[in-house]
Amino acid sequence: MKLSVLLAAGLLLTACNRDKAPEVGTKGMNAAAEAASDAANPVIDNPNVVREDAAPNPNAPVMTFAEQSFDFKDIAADAKVRHTFMFTNTGKSPLLIEDATASCGCTTPNWTKEPVAPGATGKMEVQFDSRGKHGLINKTVSVRANTQPSTTTITIKGNVLDAGDKGPSL
Repeated sequence: MKLSVLLAAGLLLTACNRDKAPEVGTKGMNAAAEAASDAANPVIDNPNVVREDAAPNPNAPVMTFAEQSFDFKDIAADAKVRHTFMFTNTGKSPLLIEDATASCGCTTPNWTKEPVAPGATGKMEVQFDSRGKHGLINKTVSVRANTQPSTTTITIKGNVLDAGDKGPSL
């Protein structure tokens, strides 16, 4: 009789453990992966980035593009075309571009590497390679800088013609 009581109690305890939510204990299991991810993607301290509920830094640099978008219109097949976006630092401290990332490998940004003083201009040249593409394209470049907001997006678009058609190229 004692054996069956102990067996019943043991089954009850293991059944209760099955009712725990699956996320219990997973933090410990994933801690090494999270630590490796944090080490690979360190947080960059940007004094101009503030919480959404905090007041913006009035002395932060401001990246103001002359145009946010450019339309190449018709683009010849297998051609490389480029456009230079000009921007002005309309803020009160030097502007420094940290990175610019295109939405596609066919689009390559190149930018002013030195700090842009308040009131000065800089440029972001964007090249698009139409090789292997056809039809309407719409590509973005996300520019990350020490500004508020920290990311500004510019866009290029156009129509890649079929191989037999002619269009502008470099």
